Amino acid sequence: MKRLVDIIIASTAFLLLFPIFLYVCYKVYKNFGAPIFFLQERPGKDGKLFKMIKFRSMKNAVDADGQPLADEFRITPFGQKLRSTSLDEMPQLINVIKGDMSVVGPRPMLKDFLALYSPEQARRLEVRPGMTGLAQISGRNELDYEERFKCDVWYVDHHNLLIDFKIMFKTVFVMLQRKGVNAPGHVGPSLFKGNNTPHSKDET
Repeated sequence: MKRLVDIIIASTAFLLLFPIFLYVCYKVYKNFGAPIFFLQERPGKDGKLFKMIKFRSMKNAVDADGQPLADEFRITPFGQKLRSTSLDEMPQLINVIKGDMSVVGPRPMLKDFLALYSPEQARRLEVRPGMTGLAQISGRNELDYEERFKCDVWYVDHHNLLIDFKIMFKTVFVMLQRKGVNAPGHVGPSLFKGNNTPHSKDET
């Protein structure tokens, strides 16, 4: 039933938002050029990797050694606006339709984090990752990783369609408020370095 609801919601949303989708494609191309999309491998259900799709929100800028500059030097006002409105996440409707993701579930994190999870934290991989989730309506990137993982595991143990619709409903208000986009002291979320280890920054 959850998969059927995912297909119906994602397909309907994609059709309704298609004019906005095209407009954002144009704006991203105008600001950054090609490619329009940012694809990155993320762990899905049971840790299976898939390519998550987002609109680009940062420019390509490198140092003298050809390494990408820190996020704060690559993010632009337009990119920050994309993130604050969550429009950069819109292409993930395609991931939902394909079956890589669900509308609601734990947000897919970097594949490098897999080896750092505790057995309890790894339980977040028991369900499909989501475009939004309990952690996203509970503080988004302002939550530390311990709290995010607690939200994710709670969702794994208790999720049902009613909870999913409540999370979707609350997500709309979070998007309108544009809060929690950046972790304290970071552009975007911080980088998980393992349990009982200080965090540093990165783009996810």
